[in-house]
This record gives sequence, C-alpha cells and structure tokens, in this order.
Amino acid sequence: VQLQASGGGLVQPGGSLRLSCAASGTNFRLFGVGWYRQAPGKQRELVATITSVGKTNYADSVKGRFTISRDNARRRVYLQMNSLKPEDTAVYYCNLKSDYAPPGSGSWGQGTQVTVSS
Repeated sequence: VQLQASGGGLVQPGGSLRLSCAASGTNFRLFGVGWYRQAPGKQRELVATITSVGKTNYADSVKGRFTISRDNARRRVYLQMNSLKPEDTAVYYCNLKSDYAPPGSGSWGQGTQVTVSS
C-alpha cells in the first residue's frame, strides 16, 4: 500500500486549503482513511476520519471548518480546510486502515506541511 499526501502550503489566517491523499496497491473502497496532524513539539493528533461507507468524524477543534470526503473511483480522500487558524499549522498525514482496526494502525503517507501565518 502506498499513500501520497499533497496540497499543503502557506496560507493566511482565514484562508483555505484542500489536501489530497492518493492510495495505490490496495482495494481502496474497503478501507477507512484518517487525516492526522503533528505540530512541532506536539504529539500526532487525529483530525478527521471517513469510513469505507462514508461515515465521518472530526476532532472538536476542526468541526465546522474542515470537511473530509472520498472519491473511490479516483482512490482519493480529501480534506477541505476552511477558516484556517495559526494553530492548524502542522504536518498533515493520511492513514489507511480497516474500519475495525485501532486508530493509527494500518498504512501512513509521507505528510504534507500546512503553515497558517500572516
């Protein structure tokens, strides 16, 4: 399994970015995908997840601002991030796992940097 995260960059507070996670080497539609992030000096934290059947879950800190979605035909999961804040600055990683596996298990992508700054 290979996961390729992209779409990060530098954005001003209040701006938007859309991250993409492309999967290969697996039957993508059978797995759930999560976005995690890790800021400097902090532990990796869960941002949002989407199950194989499209059920979503969000961290309280991003509810109402971030939206996770998937396109099984393109084997991609997206994270639309709106109203970005400086505290959203982190390296964002995507994770693919069975819906029944523990959080953080499975396969990881390489990460994409998101920097929110004026």
